[in-house]
Formats: sequence, C-alpha cells, structure tokens
Amino acid sequence: MATAKKIIRLLIIEESQNEAERLVSLFRNAGSATRAQCLDSPEALTSALQQSWDLLIATPSCQALPPFEALKIARNQAGDLPFILLVDPEDPDAITRALMQGVQDAVPLGEDERLVLVAQRELGNLETRRAYRAAEAALTEAEKRCQLLLQNSEDAIAYVHDGMHVHVNPIYLELFGYADSEDVEGMPVIDLVATSDQQAFRDFLKQYSYDPEANGTARFTCLGLKADGTTFTADMSFSPAFYEDEPCIQVIIRDSGLNEAVLEEKLREATRLDPGTGLLNRAGMIAALESALEQVARQEHAASFAYLQIDHYAGTLAEAGLTHTDALLKTLARQLQQQVGQGVLLSRFSDDAFAVLADRQPVEQLEAILRSVLKQTTAHPLEINKRAFQPSYSIGLTTLDTKTPHANAVLDRAHRCAQTIARQGGNDLKRYDPAEELAAAASRGNLVAMVQQALDLNQFRLLFQPIISLRGDQQEHYEALLRLTNAQNEQVPTSDFLRAAHESGLSIRIDRWVIHNAIRILADHRARGHSTCLFLHLSAASLQDTRLLPWLQATMQASRLPAEALIFQISEADVVAHLNQARLMTHGLRKQGHRITLGQFGTSSSSYTLLEQIAVDFVKVDGAFVRDLNHAENQEALKALIASVHEHEKLCIVPFVESASILATLWQSGVNYIQGYYLQEPSQAMNYEFTSEE
Repeated sequence: MATAKKIIRLLIIEESQNEAERLVSLFRNAGSATRAQCLDSPEALTSALQQSWDLLIATPSCQALPPFEALKIARNQAGDLPFILLVDPEDPDAITRALMQGVQDAVPLGEDERLVLVAQRELGNLETRRAYRAAEAALTEAEKRCQLLLQNSEDAIAYVHDGMHVHVNPIYLELFGYADSEDVEGMPVIDLVATSDQQAFRDFLKQYSYDPEANGTARFTCLGLKADGTTFTADMSFSPAFYEDEPCIQVIIRDSGLNEAVLEEKLREATRLDPGTGLLNRAGMIAALESALEQVARQEHAASFAYLQIDHYAGTLAEAGLTHTDALLKTLARQLQQQVGQGVLLSRFSDDAFAVLADRQPVEQLEAILRSVLKQTTAHPLEINKRAFQPSYSIGLTTLDTKTPHANAVLDRAHRCAQTIARQGGNDLKRYDPAEELAAAASRGNLVAMVQQALDLNQFRLLFQPIISLRGDQQEHYEALLRLTNAQNEQVPTSDFLRAAHESGLSIRIDRWVIHNAIRILADHRARGHSTCLFLHLSAASLQDTRLLPWLQATMQASRLPAEALIFQISEADVVAHLNQARLMTHGLRKQGHRITLGQFGTSSSSYTLLEQIAVDFVKVDGAFVRDLNHAENQEALKALIASVHEHEKLCIVPFVESASILATLWQSGVNYIQGYYLQEPSQAMNYEFTSEE
C-alpha cells in the first residue's frame, strides 16, 4: 500500500523556468513529493519568505538576485532555512567561498545525484532541529503548567534545600500566616515547627536529607508554628524533587484540624478569585467562558463577551501611586458591578483590564449596557485619597456563537477590538465584525484571509483554456482554471493561494465553489447550442470528502447537465498519498457517469502502476516532459511515456504547448490532445473554434 510522504517545500532562485523545473524533477524522481516556487528578484524572495519553506537552492546565473544577497535576505527573514548554492564546476574556490559566506553546502552544477543527497541530508538536519525546538517548547510549556499547578494547588507546598525554604506556594503562606514569599524563602524549615517538636523534626530531617532517593516518600506529624505564634497539627509529606534544576526536598503540609471538605472549597474559591477586588480572576473567567461556549454549542441560548481596558493605565498608576492603586481598582470594580447589574459575570482579567461575560444576553443588549457604563464613568469622577480620577475604558465586544472555536478566539477578538479603540484615544466601544477583520487581513496580503474573503464574497474568477484533439475529434473540451486577485487588482499565484487553502482546511470549499460555478456557466453555454465538456480539478481534501458525491449528484440533477459534461482531474501526487480514498472517489464519480483524468502524470516511481489501480479515462502528462523537446533524449522520454499510456488504453493530454515547433513531435508521439498558450491562453469566454476547415 502506498504511504503518504512529507511534501518538501522548495524555493529555487533561478531565471530559467526550464532549469527550475529540471531541479524539481530531480527531487520528484528521487521519490520526494515537492512543492516549489521559482524566484528571480529580491522582492519575490522577500514576499515568499512570509511563508514557511524547507530548503532554498540558488544558482549563480540569476543576475537580478545574486546568491549571497539572497542568503542575506533569507538569514534576516527566514532564520532556519537551509541554503544550498550551485557553483561553477570550473571554479575550484567557489565551494570554499560559499561555505565561508554561511551556506549549508555548495554543489557544482551538473552533479545532480550529489545535490539530491546533500538536500536530503540538510532536510534531515532541519527536521531534527525542528523536533528539538518543538521538544524544547513543550518542556517550557510543561514547566509553566507545573508552576501554575504549584501556584494553584490546594495543598501547601514548599521546596527545601539544606533545611532552608527555596520556594513556597500561596497556600503555604496562607497556612502559616505570612503575606509574602520573601518572608519565608531562605528561612529554616525548623523555624515553622513548635519548640516542643523541633528536636524530633531535626532528627527526622537529618536522616531523610542523608539519602532522599532511598527514603522515597516519608511522613512526619508535628505542631506547626504560625507567624502569629499559634500552632496547628501539621501532617507533612516529604519526597525528593528538583527545583530550578537543583535537587531538593518537596514538602506538602496539611492542617489536620481543618475539615477536608471545607478546606477544599476554601482553596477552590481562592484559586478563582482576584484577592484585590474580590472579582473573578483570569482563570475563573476563562473557565466560565469555556462553559458558556459549550452551552452555546448546544444552541441553548445567546451569549456575549467584552474586554474593558482601562485607558491610560500607566499614567493613572503613576499619578495614584502604588499605595492607592489597589483602592482605585477596588472602587472601579464596585462601580462596574453596580453599572452592569445582575445576570453577568465580571472579572479582574489583568492589571489594566476587566472582562464581562453575559451568557444569557445577546450582544446587542450587552452593548447597550456598556455604552451606558462609558457615559456614567466619564460623568462621575472618582475620588481616591482626596484626589480626583477620571477613568475611562476602551471596550472590545464580541458574540459567542456556534462558529466560535474556543475561548482563546473570543479573548483575541475582544482584545483586538479594545486595542483598536485604545489607539484611537479610548473611551469608546467596538464590536467584533468578522467581515471587517477578514477584509483587513486580506488587504494586508494574508493569503488565508484572501481565500476566505473570496469564498464569502464570490470573488474568485474562472478562466477556460481549450484542450484540442490532434486526432480529428471536434468535441469541445476546456479546462476550468481558478484565479484570484489581491486588493491591488494583481493576480495572486495560483500555487500560493491553493497552498494556503490546503493548509487552512479551505480546499473543499474552493472545490465546491469551482464545481458549482462551472456547472452554472457550462449549463448556460450548452443552452446556446454547444456540446462543451469541462475538466475540473479535485484537491486532495476533496478526495477524502465522503460528502462530495451526494452533493455533486444533487447539484448535477438540479442543473440537468449530462454527467459526461464534467471530467474530474486529480493529481498523481494526491493519488499516491491517498490511494484508497482515490479509488473510492473515482469509482463513485464514474458510477455517476463522470470521466476521470490523472494529472501531472509521470512524476512518481509508481506512475504506471496507478493506471492499473484506479480507473481513469485521460492521462495528462507532467509539464516537465514538455520542456526542451528540441533534444532527442527528451523526445524519446515523452514517446516512451505516451506509448505506455496507450498500452493501458488511456487518452493522453500534453499541456504547456507554447510554440508550433513541437507540434510535429507531439503528433509523431501519438498524443491525443494538446493544451497551451500557443493554442489559446485562458479566457473568461469559451469561444475557441474547434471545427476544422477542410
């Protein structure tokens, strides 16, 4: 069974498109699925590096973008991007100069096998570095989670080294009656033990500290001594641990005199409230937000969320001073509680922000309340320590609906809206508008946003290029090609936006847009007396979409088009990666009456095997076979491929026919159909004259 291979994302700096295609073919022939982009200017490289790539290969022939200038741009923008330079084999010092400049390796032009091996080595090294960075990030995140668990633990926990406190959590401080960790850290543990138990504790700790690993977890009960001199019965649990990479002892202490249920409830409450204002803290609000999202997902009721950022907080903090800031925040909290009323959750979300969750109110209702808050706040200054303060808020507001993916998305949307208001001077409210945000991202050149906006606003275009028979067949065939323009009305490279769509999960929606609009256009065209057939592309995502066939059947029935009017094209690389799904999909399409084309044929080692494993009607050869057909060896390679296709009783299509000089070769090779700019460039109209004048 064929297995999916990792796709190599390759940048090539080369002026010759033919040479770039040859380099791509090297990797494909070596068994690597390759997605490549050819560049020939600093601007193109800078733009391309906005995305993620695996390897950059530069040739010395690109005058507009010299290799070492490209290296400098790549180092500044891409960071960890392996750079391989192809050098003149006649220059013995070229490799040394290249390595001194910082490229990963240099390979003489023409040494293709060496280039592939060097590239595979660098790709392997890159994968190792990426795995290391991912592991390092995971470790950092795990350490953060452990620290968070420690801080929010319901148990009093301390880390002890040589009998001294090195770290304690908030519950430990509360248990012993200390206000700040600095009051305890560095203090001997024995100072928190009543005098009557100190000798026994000293003996126990001495024995345990001798070899904590051998002793494992041990327990000790004594009278704990609080800061005010009172005592309590302390159940201590000791175990070996590390804190900041240093070996130490972890001590967990519980007051055995407290009722367990009461203690747990007390600790639970303490972890979800802000001690300064008594409001929910950040963790408490996020938990409530996640719960509200779950209810919204079940479509139980409407909900909305707002982020209230205090305007000019740094200046207010400086004016009030640290000693009065807490009083100011408490007053603001009380004021907000009165203004928003009942039925909402209010939290102190961060140092300079509050948050409101109205899980029983639509966004319009919460907006009205918050606009009233803005008016009341500015109309009534606060007096703290005989000084007047005029606070105001920058408010971001968003709704919670079934399309909201998770709590972080809600927070990000509300926060971005609040930031927009803050940049405009504050004291206002902005509601999150998904269409506005999408348009802004699209105007900045975000490919995913551009694709999403094009789908939402029907901004894609379909062009049609004729496919012509060399064997006298006058049936009208066109390939439907998708195009997208940016905010500057410039055409976006198709490979770029299709890659972005694939990575963001939008490929299925694009395919359905193409099918739906192609059917609509084709039905109108055939109604004017034509018998045209269209070739339509299917992405890898659609190959795996079990809902496509029923949707397609219903759409075709509604259009009253005959099934043979649509010919679906799937790429060889996608079939190799998803063979079982490709079998099922092609079987279903043929059962509905559609014909199938296998595109980009000849790029894998299993090309001919695929013709036996899936049922197709047409084979479109990869464009690499059409390059440089003036050379005899290339002509022979194409003839051999077409002969094998005909042996499997398939019709052969050759694309990229750009000049008349290769028509004779294609005719002699037995090609059935041709396509390319020499015949007609893609056009919005299907107006090619297929009938021959004999």
